[in-house]
Amino acid sequence: MLEWSVAIGAIAFVVLVVYLVLTLRKVMTTLAETEETLSDVRKSVNGITEEAEELLNEANQISVDVKGKMEAVDPLIESAHDVGDMIHEVTSSMKRTALDKNERKTVRTQESQPVQIKLK
Repeated sequence: MLEWSVAIGAIAFVVLVVYLVLTLRKVMTTLAETEETLSDVRKSVNGITEEAEELLNEANQISVDVKGKMEAVDPLIESAHDVGDMIHEVTSSMKRTALDKNERKTVRTQESQPVQIKLK
């Protein structure tokens, strides 16, 4: 009986070892695939990083260009504002002059006597 017990124990141990070997092979295969995947991810991240750096450099160049153009347009905007102020002053002056000239009007009554009225 002892021999049967030892034989069964040995068979169980062999089955356990075979199962562990198969499991370890699957784990090794999974690790190899994971290593390939990580390698691909590293390559992709490096490519994206380079593209992102190029994009940032272009954005900085565009920003500098826009700032330069805004600085070039600022005097033009100030000049347009000054022209608007001058036009406003001219029209105000013309209104005042027109009102001053039309300030006194002559109105005739039925008796044909002139009456002067001040208008505002």
